[in-house]
Amino acid sequence: MKVIFIKDLKGQGKKGEIKEVKDGYGMNFLIKQGYAVLVTPTSVKRLDEENRQKEEEEKRLYQEALKTKEKIEKEILVFKVKVGEKGKVFGSVSAKQVAKELEKLGYEIDKKKIKIDYPLTGLGFYQVEVEIHKNVKAKIMVQLVEER
Repeated sequence: MKVIFIKDLKGQGKKGEIKEVKDGYGMNFLIKQGYAVLVTPTSVKRLDEENRQKEEEEKRLYQEALKTKEKIEKEILVFKVKVGEKGKVFGSVSAKQVAKELEKLGYEIDKKKIKIDYPLTGLGFYQVEVEIHKNVKAKIMVQLVEER
């Protein structure tokens, strides 16, 4: 019996996957518990429609991410920091602080998507990578200036 998984089931199949299973397992567990539906022309058509919609949504999100990348790369984030002797910064600027500053500018970016390769502990300019979309990464400038 062929079924289409409508929910992920660990070790068995992912949502949208078509798989051949034993009749008893398919009828008595997968279909009964709502993990899958029987493959019919209607269910295949519905699956194709869902996949097409997902593809269109993914394209739309990708295009939005490209526009956001264009805008965000023009920004320079300025952080006023306390400085000790020889321009050494007390502490460092974190991804969380960068995310908050981006939020003030109107960008919704999770701090986990901000990649800082090395600690921002000195005055000057730094380049920080921001993942806007799984296929779109932007480089933004961060400037640390002395707080007076």
